[in-house]
Amino acid sequence: MSSHQSHPSHIVQVLINSMSGAMGGVACVVSGQPFDTAKVKMQTFPTMYRSFMDCALRTYQTEGLRGLYLGTVPALVANVSENAVLFACYGFCQNLVCRALGMQDPSQLRDYHKATAGSLASVFSSLVLCPTELVKCRMQTQHEMRISGYKGIPHKSTPWSIVCDILKTEGVCGFFRGLSSTWLREIPGYFFFFGGYELSSSILNRSSRDQPGALVVTVSGGVGGACFWLSVYPVDSVKSRIQVLSVTSSTGGFLISLLHILKTEGILNLYSGLMPTVIRAFPSNAALFLVYEMTKRSLTKWSYSHD
Repeated sequence: MSSHQSHPSHIVQVLINSMSGAMGGVACVVSGQPFDTAKVKMQTFPTMYRSFMDCALRTYQTEGLRGLYLGTVPALVANVSENAVLFACYGFCQNLVCRALGMQDPSQLRDYHKATAGSLASVFSSLVLCPTELVKCRMQTQHEMRISGYKGIPHKSTPWSIVCDILKTEGVCGFFRGLSSTWLREIPGYFFFFGGYELSSSILNRSSRDQPGALVVTVSGGVGGACFWLSVYPVDSVKSRIQVLSVTSSTGGFLISLLHILKTEGILNLYSGLMPTVIRAFPSNAALFLVYEMTKRSLTKWSYSHD
């Protein structure tokens, strides 16, 4: 992310980063929800669909257009809360890395230092992401759960009814099912996410001393999103299984689930749904970073004018 020579106060900067991240999260969901729905369905039930197109068409035929947008409300809550915390903590973690390395200002950080800061920030964002993503995944796979013979899956449910059901059957701890898997995905994933974004932005903007323009931010955001998913996709597949299938039975922890999939299905099923994920990653994360950067610049300019 770009830096100025003078900055608003730390509290104002955290608020600006948080609000900008939240707006970026909205843009990310709006531009990519149908792809995410196909990804979760293919990850959880890899033998049910031949390809992304097969999954999308059959979902549309059986559940209508609404079926491709199942889980949008919890996805919005997940992405808004995750990105608000992520980008607020990203600035804080950059300052932390600065101090650890004896630097004076985040502008001195190299791209891999910023990637490390992003990785640290994901530790905190995962705490708000895990519960909301769990609700989203369960909404997206209800049709597949029913036709696979799982008992007690309602024909229609809302995010709130799923929240109530988790509280009733699993308690508050049930919302954090898959947290270790989320951390295993987010911590390395966000190293590549922010690393891919910062490196791409540096390369594309090296001939200019100005802030990266909209095109550079858009392309770099897409590269960052693709880097994230290509680096951690198998971990995300295990996480989706744990969060969805634990509704009817105990799936065990991450390692047990991973070994079970490898033993019974093979390694290729861990990559089921990769195509829609990478296709989605580029436009949705391009939108995320574009809205984040533009919102951040506007709010920063506004804060200076009211200082």
